Amino acid sequence: MRHGVSASLLMGLFTFLPAHAQFRVEVTGVGLTQVPVAVAPFKGEDSASQKISAIVIADLERSGQFRSVEAKGDALDESSRPDMPQWRQRNADALVAGSVSRLADGRYDVRARLWDVVGGQIRGEYKEAVVASDLRLAAHRLADQIYEKLTGDKGVFATRIAYVTKAAARYTLWVADSDGEGAQAALASPEPIISPSWSPTGTQLAYVSFESRKPVIYVHELASGKRHVVANFRGSNSAPTWAPDGQSLVATLSRDGGSQLFQIDVQGGAPRRLAQSNGIDTEPAFAANGSQLYFVSDRGGSPQIYRMPWSGGAVERVTFNGTYNISPSLSPDGRWMAYVSRIGGQFKLQVMDLSTRQVVGITDTGADEKPSFAPNSKLLVYATQLQGREALMTTTLDGKIKARLAGQGGDIREPDWGPYRQ
Repeated sequence: MRHGVSASLLMGLFTFLPAHAQFRVEVTGVGLTQVPVAVAPFKGEDSASQKISAIVIADLERSGQFRSVEAKGDALDESSRPDMPQWRQRNADALVAGSVSRLADGRYDVRARLWDVVGGQIRGEYKEAVVASDLRLAAHRLADQIYEKLTGDKGVFATRIAYVTKAAARYTLWVADSDGEGAQAALASPEPIISPSWSPTGTQLAYVSFESRKPVIYVHELASGKRHVVANFRGSNSAPTWAPDGQSLVATLSRDGGSQLFQIDVQGGAPRRLAQSNGIDTEPAFAANGSQLYFVSDRGGSPQIYRMPWSGGAVERVTFNGTYNISPSLSPDGRWMAYVSRIGGQFKLQVMDLSTRQVVGITDTGADEKPSFAPNSKLLVYATQLQGREALMTTTLDGKIKARLAGQGGDIREPDWGPYRQ
């Protein structure tokens, strides 16, 4: 854990960055199979605060499923009839064209059409009227629709991520778009903020704050900024994660001596202890079906990942490679577990196939931290250090496509990928 303790007084805020902030996603790597897609500049987008086509292109490339085909200079919109032979010559399989126009009430009308270049057919259409501050969200929703039409899987571009930064002895909890842009500060404090965890509905965050000079667990309503204490027991209260029903948290408490896992009702009440151990049990994470609880324990002498039935029962060790494995994250489709392993003194992101227990390292960095799955199980977000700088990254599960997101400045920590918006 990379944090220190400073002076007092917590301050809540909800600061909006400029809507025209520089777009900064950097994508690297080449996937094995990528659909070549062309996204033409949207008619009228130069008069809007967001370049819809650029956001859509970056979303699709970041997914690892698509390769961009140059389309600058082509005057197209959603009503155009493209010259399909020309686009086939450019090796495009799909084409997106659209427009952005301002309505009389000040909103923006965003329209787009997705073409199957090979078949010469319309694959999908998009239409939405949004206020200026939602133009980025509209672009992400369009990218989600394109992604689903072309892959059959649900897109995650309109989801959000949460993470913490430390800069100049100040800690900030950020909520941002899935590409790191549009960041809003949900909370700022001179005391550490750690372990943000999204509720299943995406409307709340649980986290740990040290504003009382000790770790206390809060639940924070994002829309209103209101929050309340869930766990302020004697000793340490840490590592909250939401139960699948959204009504309770599992967290590590030291109220009875040692650090053990407890279930805590979000509205309060007496915690229920989940396991007995002579070691430290922490970093709980639920399996996709909610029946298994994964966690980190040193009960065997060094930190390893274990699991047990959520309803109680025998504990089973999951990781056996190496002597230090932490921060489990389970994919929503139930197939994968991502975690961080210490290898040769470096901290590296690993992905385990839960059916075969085969483990693959997918990064070449050495300070990886806190992986978290996208809700469609196709991408991971994590924090690391890249070329001497703190970085907020996404990666495909094979590690072939990585994207450096537009994270805020400072020491970036503990990202958590939120659920689909409801």
